[in-house]
Amino acid sequence: MPRKSVTKQTNSRRVFTPAFKTDAVQMLLDGHSAASVVERLGITNTKMLYRWKQEQLAASGPIANAMDNKLRALESELRRVERERDILKKVAPSSLGEGNDYVLII
Repeated sequence: MPRKSVTKQTNSRRVFTPAFKTDAVQMLLDGHSAASVVERLGITNTKMLYRWKQEQLAASGPIANAMDNKLRALESELRRVERERDILKKVAPSSLGEGNDYVLII
């Protein structure tokens, strides 16, 4: 049985335009998850996307870094408030049921 000849392929790296990188980072900053951006745009991995983000923030200067830090703080605060809300949603119906002599004030 004859063997198949294997041809060695050269590993050519994909080259992304600056506009593509900017659009990808903007999607990330708009609230899309890194995994969804990578999947939608066909990027190799999330590390590349985060590297592009760091490069753009470094090029933008200290104002962009301050905005990024503020965004992270706000997202953290939002997650905390959502957890508190979810806890209150679970507690409220049971405390407002028939026969209870107390009311939960929010």
